[in-house]
Amino acid sequence: MKNEKIRKLTYGAMIAALYFVLTWISELAGLAYMTPQIRLGEALCVLTWLTPAAVPGLFAGCLLANLTMGCVVWDVIFGSLATLIGAYVGSKIKIKWLVPLPTVISNAVIIPFIIIYCYMDTLSLSVYVVTALTVLIGEIVSAYVIGILLLAAMSKHSIFMKK
Repeated sequence: MKNEKIRKLTYGAMIAALYFVLTWISELAGLAYMTPQIRLGEALCVLTWLTPAAVPGLFAGCLLANLTMGCVVWDVIFGSLATLIGAYVGSKIKIKWLVPLPTVISNAVIIPFIIIYCYMDTLSLSVYVVTALTVLIGEIVSAYVIGILLLAAMSKHSIFMKK
């Protein structure tokens, strides 16, 4: 029992660290905070299919990335919550190819409000729709395309089998 708790804590910490590093790499490439945002760390959302430890790990990694990369407070809070919502709902999905979908949707709905409110200061339906589409494109690339490739590669090895 004690070893299982330590294992889950370790997995969560490793996932948080990976999310942070991958997002930092995305930032260096100029991709993490632009539209479309292509955060390589979002590909790790598929890990919720493999371990429940991914949910707090993804949240912690996103929170750390947002805290240390110059985001405003609303971006830190609600951007991290968007990742937490997507990860939690994704962890409940039983079909592995659908696991990234909640992350894509939660970010495509929540992040445009943050971008508009915190960085653009202009809210209209057309601005929201365009911003949502750019976030959606970035999430499809990072969470779905790269994430599914990651999951497919990991699924070939028995040590990565579901929970």
